[in-house]
Amino acid sequence: MQGCDGSVLLNFTSSSGNQTEKVATPNQTVRGFDFIDRLKSLLEAECPGIVSCADIIALAARDSIVLTGGPSWRVPTGRRDGRMSNASEALSQIPAPFDNFTTLQQKFANKSLDLKDLVLLSAAHTIGISHCPSFANRLYNLSGVGDRDPTLDSEYADNLRLKCRSQNDTTTIIEMDPGSRKTFDLSYYTSLLKRRGLFQSDSALTRNSNTLTYINQLLQGSIGNFYSEFGLAMEKMGRVGVKTGTTGEIRRNCAVVN
Repeated sequence: MQGCDGSVLLNFTSSSGNQTEKVATPNQTVRGFDFIDRLKSLLEAECPGIVSCADIIALAARDSIVLTGGPSWRVPTGRRDGRMSNASEALSQIPAPFDNFTTLQQKFANKSLDLKDLVLLSAAHTIGISHCPSFANRLYNLSGVGDRDPTLDSEYADNLRLKCRSQNDTTTIIEMDPGSRKTFDLSYYTSLLKRRGLFQSDSALTRNSNTLTYINQLLQGSIGNFYSEFGLAMEKMGRVGVKTGTTGEIRRNCAVVN
């Protein structure tokens, strides 16, 4: 989490006994590492030592959104790969599903991202899946006394309880945006206004007047405007902590340092 430097791909680093970001809890639902490795192998065969793993991630992220019906955006290249990867940094810096609004705002501000970026980038939750431990406390034990989160729609909560019969169920797959897990659209925001945001961090966006106003503006505007704004936010995030010049390296294998 030192920036956009491909550190999440590392299996191990030169730091003795250091667990990498890949094994950190926030990254345990991340998939596609083998796909990135295949892309790297193809590029190394054609132009060895030129294209970084960090650039491959940035480009693949953009293309995956396009393939789900979302927008394209400009992806500047020239990033270099980091040599360090620390699981504790992922735990402390990646927004967690349990984060409240104040924590989310601070974590984004630490990366020079504002509330508009927070709302826009959260829309990535319109695609993909989660597992029960990331939100089951909202169903069974929000305050440690066996209570349910009152900010969660009751019908939605009942449906989730039928699927997640245990807070520790790590195998059941739950769509972050039901019916839209493979389609990039505005339905994530519609669900938030219906109190059907899966995570506490999702519903937190509706309890701040600034972010709630922006959500409503996105829903009342055109899909083209949303796509354009999302692309700009992704470009901005893609410039966080970039390594260039003689900093870092171009890894030959994305999973290990040279």
